[in-house]
Amino acid sequence: MQKILVIAPSWVGDCMLMQPMLQRLKQRHPTAPLDVLAPPWTEKLLRLMPEVSDVIINPFPHGALQLGARRALGKSLRANGYDQAIVLPNSLKSALVAFFAGIPLRTGFVGESRYFLLNDARKLDKSKLPLMVERFAYLAEARGGDIQRPIPAPHLAVDPALRQATLNKHGLALAQPVAVFCPGAEYGPAKRWPEEYFAELAQTLQQRGYAVWLLGSPKDRAVADKIEQLSGGNCRNLCGTTDLAEAIALLSCADFVVSNDSGLMHLAAALDRKLVAIFGSSSPQFTPPLSAQAEVIQLDLPCIPCFKRECPLEHFNCMKQLTPAKIAPHIPTLPGEQHADVSPGNLQGI
Repeated sequence: MQKILVIAPSWVGDCMLMQPMLQRLKQRHPTAPLDVLAPPWTEKLLRLMPEVSDVIINPFPHGALQLGARRALGKSLRANGYDQAIVLPNSLKSALVAFFAGIPLRTGFVGESRYFLLNDARKLDKSKLPLMVERFAYLAEARGGDIQRPIPAPHLAVDPALRQATLNKHGLALAQPVAVFCPGAEYGPAKRWPEEYFAELAQTLQQRGYAVWLLGSPKDRAVADKIEQLSGGNCRNLCGTTDLAEAIALLSCADFVVSNDSGLMHLAAALDRKLVAIFGSSSPQFTPPLSAQAEVIQLDLPCIPCFKRECPLEHFNCMKQLTPAKIAPHIPTLPGEQHADVSPGNLQGI
């Protein structure tokens, strides 16, 4: 029986985009245990994926070589008897554990001069595989094989008991429709819609009968505090108060989600929530939310996408010109409500 180790990416959203690859591996090797080596902050997400047999914590901080510790971890994994490792990150460091574990087949894309670490190194044709989800799926195929299309969208299901326990823990109820804002973006401020815009939209939603919850990590707490203050208290700030499994459970309650391009955006899409995804410096041509319920909104500006953490032109027009009035037409109409006909203006729907 084949046993497979997947070395996962560091970002929550990328781990969600990895799921179709895991599904394909289970199709090709239905009885094979499928373990994932991943950072600790992604563990609870991965344990919600039925394809994953076990999660092994990757203890190494981003950018840290720690060669001796990687060698020790690799040697400790030899007893697991893996037949194949699939290395999703493109760095040399990410391939070291599989090499030190002596895994016979080590698959990944060419990158950072790591030919000697991978014996199934694939060249990436970016024009043929423009989406990250496609690139991951390609590594699930045998060498020389093509990905099977259509690639299924990532999907998460939440246990109703977990959902109710999470609501109870945080003193939340579903007495009215719920809008969830995901105002953070781990990559940097160039991907974050302004706090005052979130606050204005929260007031609009509250007037239309929605409860508004703010979800994110402890790092997003200050941003969410400002949104809550500017909205006049029309939000419930939950940033930093939930673990990832609880955040997913609360996202599953949402009737409407507004999110920056972030990990929570991909989780909302996988939960098939009605979603508006706001893109600024990044590109929905690479990592869009993969759901028919998702709408991507991005201005058509010559400087987009720049992929910078902060605006290199110092005007931040990609977000500042994307006002709440351009998001409001996308709010779902509630039963008995007449939705105002507002033109969305200069938007791309992708």
